[in-house]
Amino acid sequence: MTEILRLKNISRSFDGLKAIDGLGMNIEGGKISAIIGPNGAGKTTLFNLICGYLYPDGGRIIYKDKDITMLNPWERASNGIGRHFQDIRVFKKLTLLENLLVTFNDGSENPFKAIFGRKSRRERDKIEIAMKWLDFVGLADMKKSLAENLSWGQQKLLSLARLLCGDFDLLLIDEPVSGVNPDMVKIILKKIRELKELDKTIIAVEHDMTAVKEMADYIYFMDSGRIVASGEPTDILGNHEIMQSYMGLDNVA
Repeated sequence: MTEILRLKNISRSFDGLKAIDGLGMNIEGGKISAIIGPNGAGKTTLFNLICGYLYPDGGRIIYKDKDITMLNPWERASNGIGRHFQDIRVFKKLTLLENLLVTFNDGSENPFKAIFGRKSRRERDKIEIAMKWLDFVGLADMKKSLAENLSWGQQKLLSLARLLCGDFDLLLIDEPVSGVNPDMVKIILKKIRELKELDKTIIAVEHDMTAVKEMADYIYFMDSGRIVASGEPTDILGNHEIMQSYMGLDNVA
């Protein structure tokens, strides 16, 4: 696999305080990389810099050998970078299928015509794609159910399916199993791992170290806006000094 994303000496300050401080990171394509660290380490700021919601004060962001440092969020999305948020952004009064179909709306047509109106080939294609990803996350049989009737974990899966409709190559996933019951955690982690088989590259922020251990191929440990340690899960999660000094956790490996 080749490198898909490179961050070179990235810095970002807010009111004179450095949230990201000379950070460097190389992400290998087709892998799941986890970013862990204490609250305030800069993880969310880093995600916002990668997807374009924030611009760095210094440094460069290279994606697929292209400098995207100053590109807008929609330009980065069109280049293959998608974001999944910790706070689930689904339309609770829409059905599961409708939730996915609205992701295709470019403002030129009514997305609900694909359901209620006479269907063009393009509209049938959208339904086919939406159903493909609902099936992938195990929610196809509930396509006509309202999103508000789903459990929290099922809403996480629906949100993931919405992201996958964008056909992104690099997925930024923020706390995928936060607040989810143990049985659903297993399902979500399984689906994330299966995305590697579809040539997706994933960067996940997660506080559940057991989930990180099961999910990640590589871990970056952040503190005070910097990557202070990186390596395979056994190297990072098995290092008692790192776990204790930076997060106050016992050895989890």
